[in-house]
Amino acid sequence: MKMSLAEINRAVDSKSDVSKYQEIEVTSVAFDSRNLKPGALFVPLVDNNDGHDYINDAIKNGAVATLWQNNHEHLPLDFPVLQVDDTLAALQELAKYYLTKINPRVIAVTGSNGKTTTKDMIASILSTQFNVTKTHANFNNEIGVPITVLSMEPNTEMLVIEIGMDRPGQLDYLSRLVQPDVAVITMIGEAHIEFFGTRDKIADAKMEITHGLKADGTFIYNGDEPLLSERASNLNFRKFTFGNGHDNDYYVESIDNSDQSIKFQANKWEDTQFKINMLGSYNVNNALAALVVGDLYHIQTNNLQQALDKLQVTENRAEWVEGNKGEKILSDVYNSNPTAVRQVLKAFTENDSNKNKIVVLGDMLELGSKSKELHESLADSFDVKSIHKVYLIGNDIKLLYDRLKPMYPDGMVIYYDKNQLKDLNDDLDANVSKDDELLLKASHGIHLEKVLNHLTNKK
Repeated sequence: MKMSLAEINRAVDSKSDVSKYQEIEVTSVAFDSRNLKPGALFVPLVDNNDGHDYINDAIKNGAVATLWQNNHEHLPLDFPVLQVDDTLAALQELAKYYLTKINPRVIAVTGSNGKTTTKDMIASILSTQFNVTKTHANFNNEIGVPITVLSMEPNTEMLVIEIGMDRPGQLDYLSRLVQPDVAVITMIGEAHIEFFGTRDKIADAKMEITHGLKADGTFIYNGDEPLLSERASNLNFRKFTFGNGHDNDYYVESIDNSDQSIKFQANKWEDTQFKINMLGSYNVNNALAALVVGDLYHIQTNNLQQALDKLQVTENRAEWVEGNKGEKILSDVYNSNPTAVRQVLKAFTENDSNKNKIVVLGDMLELGSKSKELHESLADSFDVKSIHKVYLIGNDIKLLYDRLKPMYPDGMVIYYDKNQLKDLNDDLDANVSKDDELLLKASHGIHLEKVLNHLTNKK
């Protein structure tokens, strides 16, 4: 981005006098003083830590101006300050202004599972013919979405933005903020059921992504999910469905699983074979959603193929890496819920290899009163003949341990409480070999990424 300080002052409705700073140009926006780049506008947010306390660090690291919340004293001297009532609200208003200024097509993606992978696939496909900006990592909330918007280069033609939620009304706000041309829902699962209670209420909340959809916009959703189909029937937007059922607009005709990749064909491209270098038929559905967007924007078939084949997914989302001893590790440690665990377990066991399969699972968080029941229910997804050893870590996952232990030989199911990551690391060090294939899956709060880093010597 490139904006003058005076332009930003107007956009956030600040009454500060910046007349003596007319020459200042802002080239980025940051709320973390540690990751700030020279030329940035610093946005001190008030949360558990008050960002205003880090203004000196921001200036040291190259900030050229700062927002400043009116109820805070000790304004920095001889430094450009834009005073506002609420720094987060001002950040969001600045994003709305900049989005209108650049005016890209906006593709918004949400879903209980697969939204990050689908976002990456859509961006990869559109990038073959357009200038694209996409959500970085998991910047998908009230802070991350405006930061993503403000990261756009002036030549951006397509903005592919991931939108997450953990409470009712959140998607409504974010959808109205970005006003998408295309809204995509990957699926409905049990993620955040602690806050919603039922899948019906999760579906209602996911449908909020359509609240800001432009009148001539397009809604793309998983047609295999009755909860979505029922709600979509009341909408007047142009709609397309994807899924396994042949009553969908876009559906899979064949799937060929091989080691660490999948080849598939879809009805709209009958003579074309697509390849994704990922495991799991559920990722074919994510690819289908991305192909619908590509078709909508007339991406050439050969570009669709190349984009999926060369896809670079966001780190730690069903990503194959190699461990210190030559073992293969399927890392999926960013988030977890029952649907996602069942999907990745199925893909992991169906992966045709001669290696011993070891599963390392941690707690699935934010499942509320149903947590213990949902953890225990995962036992039905374990194929004892295919999965040779199981390591479990967390609190509620102890219920799964109690179910699995009688199913396996002694010593083949091991349990650790959430504070025993070191013990888990030590046991994996002692027992894993190059002949093994590991799956790591847990909610981020369990921090299995530390186990992954230990197994790969990554700091």
